[in-house]
Amino acid sequence: MVIPAARTRVGSLRRFISTDPDRSLVECRVVDRREAQSGPRPERRSIFPPRLPGTYMDLEKRKMTDAKDGAPDPAMTYGDYLEVEGLLDLQRPKSAGPEHDELLFIVIHQVYELWFKQILHEADYACRLLAAGDGHRAGHTLKRVLTILKVLVSQLDILETMTPLEFDSFRSRLDAASGFQSDQFRQIEFMLGKKSADIVERFPEGSRGRAALAERLARPGLWATFLRYLDREGHRIPDEVLNRDRTLSIEAHAGVQEVLLRVYHDDPKNAQLCERLVDLDEGIQEWRYRHVKMVQRTIGMKMGTGGSKGAQYLMQTLMTPMFPDLWEIRTRL
Repeated sequence: MVIPAARTRVGSLRRFISTDPDRSLVECRVVDRREAQSGPRPERRSIFPPRLPGTYMDLEKRKMTDAKDGAPDPAMTYGDYLEVEGLLDLQRPKSAGPEHDELLFIVIHQVYELWFKQILHEADYACRLLAAGDGHRAGHTLKRVLTILKVLVSQLDILETMTPLEFDSFRSRLDAASGFQSDQFRQIEFMLGKKSADIVERFPEGSRGRAALAERLARPGLWATFLRYLDREGHRIPDEVLNRDRTLSIEAHAGVQEVLLRVYHDDPKNAQLCERLVDLDEGIQEWRYRHVKMVQRTIGMKMGTGGSKGAQYLMQTLMTPMFPDLWEIRTRL
């Protein structure tokens, strides 16, 4: 059966729909008067690319059958991929009730730990790129770390919506727990060159945190990797700096500063990478400052949880650069 359809805007075209009771598909075709006179026109290529495997329809087919026994084969879902059920079960307030603001405190600090994990992931990647001589991509990766640091600072704005009385309502439940026990933040310090074997000893024997810190204590940090990169780029770094004890913290070195001055004056590409490291150093200091002010705002100069000195200790970490050589040369540029 042939059913004429509505006439199109182009008068020479008429559309027909043919149906066949023995087939499940409906066929549509366009007939041009000129086609009837001169024969079929050349087939036109579609402007759309062919559908690739892994698209929505392929996923739907996967749901329908299983290659082995025909049982349903559910596709990966958002919740499955992110393990949302387990994630949402990790927030377990300890206070009676519990206190309303305790959930916020837990969520903020758990998110901090996730961002610390990502910072370490990105910084390790930047080190591998520098070791491979790819300064451009290393700089791009460091820019991502800087963006994450801005997020860490902005999260303090959320935490500061909690008043001192609201925090005090569940503070006793923290018992001996303290932010000083965050091995991932200590790993970030080690990666940036602020190292101490004593810190490793503070974590329990056989713990994941202690093992991770011990490994980072012996591994070259970001600054050491950057100096080796500069050396391979033709900027001769003193041997005593390249071969220094990896377990020690970074110290300013006059010979390195002379090299950095030449980089700034004669090597724009690597001077930009130096500035990226200055941005990173400044970002860490900004986060430390905001952290100190948040603690002072919340508990004043009280002792911190877990026996820490609270704001008094945190204030000692301010204005201490991670990469001192990059700051020492400022007055000579």
